[in-house]
Amino acid sequence: MKPENENFFQKVYDIARQIPYGRVTSYGAIAKHLGAARSARMVGWAMNASHAIDDIPAHRVVNRKGLLTGKHHFQGTNLMQQLLENEGVKVEENQIQDFEKLFWDPYKELKS
Repeated sequence: MKPENENFFQKVYDIARQIPYGRVTSYGAIAKHLGAARSARMVGWAMNASHAIDDIPAHRVVNRKGLLTGKHHFQGTNLMQQLLENEGVKVEENQIQDFEKLFWDPYKELKS
C-alpha cells in the first residue's frame, strides 16, 4: 500500500471509531469530512481493509442510501446485519430502516 493511502486509511479509521453505537454513516460522508468528497470508493477500500483491526466498527458504514453494500466483506453472510441489529438498528432486505434518523454525519458532528 502506498504511504499516502495508508495515511488516508488511518484518517478514515479515526472517524469510523467515533461513529456512535446504534448509528450509521456513509462512505461518502466520511470522504466529505476528510475533504475528499469524491473518494467514497477509497473509504470503502479502507473499510474492507479494516476487518483485521478489532476497534473499527466497519458495520456502521453503509452506502448513501442506507444499503449494506459492504456486507460481502464480512465473515458469514449476515454478520454485518447482525452486528447492526445487536445495536438496535433495524435492517430489512439489506436496507437500514429509519436511515435518516440513524444517520451520523461526521461533517456536522466533528466540526473542529
